[in-house]
Amino acid sequence: MKKLYIFLLVLALACTSTPEIKTEIAPWVPYDETAELEANSDHESIRMQFKLIQSRVLDKNDIWKNVAEQIAYFGEEDYERLKPLILDQDIPTLQQHVKSGELTYESLTQWYLYRIVKYENDRNTMLNSIIAINPNAVNEAKEMDKARSDDNHPIFGMPVLLKDNINTEAVPTTAGAHVLLNNQTSDAFIVQRMKEKGAIILGKTSLSEWANFNCSGCPNGFSAVAGQTLNPYGRRIFDTGGSSSGSGASMAANYAVATVGTETSGSILSPSSSSSLAGLKPTIGLLSRGGIVPISSTLDTPGPMTKNVIDNAILLSAMAGEDPRDVATKDNPKNKQYWEDIASGSLEGVRFGVNKNYAEDSLYMATVDRIVAMGGEAVEFEPIQVDFSGFGDLLSADMQIDLAAYLSDYGSGQITQKTVEEIVAYNEADSTVRIPYGHGRFKGMLEVQLSEEEHQELKDRLHAEGIKYFETPMGELDIDIVLGINNRGAGFAAAAKYPAFTVPMGYRDSGRPAGITFIGRPFTEDQLLKIGYAFEQGTMLRKNPAGYE
Repeated sequence: MKKLYIFLLVLALACTSTPEIKTEIAPWVPYDETAELEANSDHESIRMQFKLIQSRVLDKNDIWKNVAEQIAYFGEEDYERLKPLILDQDIPTLQQHVKSGELTYESLTQWYLYRIVKYENDRNTMLNSIIAINPNAVNEAKEMDKARSDDNHPIFGMPVLLKDNINTEAVPTTAGAHVLLNNQTSDAFIVQRMKEKGAIILGKTSLSEWANFNCSGCPNGFSAVAGQTLNPYGRRIFDTGGSSSGSGASMAANYAVATVGTETSGSILSPSSSSSLAGLKPTIGLLSRGGIVPISSTLDTPGPMTKNVIDNAILLSAMAGEDPRDVATKDNPKNKQYWEDIASGSLEGVRFGVNKNYAEDSLYMATVDRIVAMGGEAVEFEPIQVDFSGFGDLLSADMQIDLAAYLSDYGSGQITQKTVEEIVAYNEADSTVRIPYGHGRFKGMLEVQLSEEEHQELKDRLHAEGIKYFETPMGELDIDIVLGINNRGAGFAAAAKYPAFTVPMGYRDSGRPAGITFIGRPFTEDQLLKIGYAFEQGTMLRKNPAGYE
């Protein structure tokens, strides 16, 4: 009897023993980047002539501390086994894999965390695109596995990365700025909406500091906190675009199912097209800006950045909703399931406006030919001249008001600098670390002083000019959708508050990605997504960046 007891005790201990640790993250050791900086010193683009790449503020080992326990029992063998089920798969396919039992939300989350470390902890592949990781992501995924049902929104259990100007309680929100290092907040409204539907916030992506409203002429993708974000299609060769550079690079490198960016004028369109992604800048007011570090309450909006169009539609639907604290969202479209009938989209009979100013771009014109071959009608137009003077003054005037409001209403009480003047003084106290490229744009805000009446008149005039820019040719020539390239013309769409959706249209001879951008009238996201889907399915032009397959 005693022998039987001992046998059962040994068996019980064996069954409850700790699993074998499969992954121990090697510590990140900063390297001498002198040769890399010298190699970029004569880059044809002055904005790619970097002063530094690695962060002087963020220690990657602090990020890895939040990852280590979450992937300790997940190894290379697991990563390779699951790779065909996850890499480049869209959300409906991933959900099918979960439903079939081939995948769990826990293993999906671990796979992305493992992949982030695999590439970001290697100096030859790191993109500096991750600024923080949710330390509880895998535990949240486990809970999603328990709560899974056939009635869940398709975003349920999907790991999503946020641009680091979007609040989440999981990690601080810095906007890439040293002054906001301890900005611990509650969730932004769009994050609340995603989490209500079961999305997992995997972490934060880097960005151009203060959403590209900090230094003048400095590289896209640079922030004091994260350092220099790199483009996976050509590290130190191709611009990342800005300001949602980390969301673009992370999505291109398959670090999450989807990412969220923000745009004032081109900041989703630019990095999405630079990283061969589907990126949507929605109509102002479709998505809340509550809890997002602002530039301009007049023009700001978050938006989805994804590898494909159906995921874009799913993420958009997960974020949408009327926020009582953001007046722009009042009476916006409610509960639209943008993905449900997306496959019904067609280019047949749609009249596309072809900008004559882009006629010398061979890739653009080849894309127009593709659209015509798919049933679209090409209508050439000569863009009219509009008065866009004062656009920068609008951003400066807005940010002085809106940043103070954010810090008061949504920011951490630990942040004692509450005004632009105070932040400027803080930066200048240690400029080498906090503003290595200076803060010309940010400091320049102080020179713009508009009365309330002047401010409103500027808003009204730019809005009217933006609408005129599109509606003149659209009305005269019966155009449904205007075709753009990348983020060219983004300022007009911003001022008009029109939605713009970019999808991959191929690659330049150099290998640099490019996007065709569909611009429509307010709240026509459903139409834009369907058109984008039909174009995507008819061309399938996107390729993964070499080295990140």
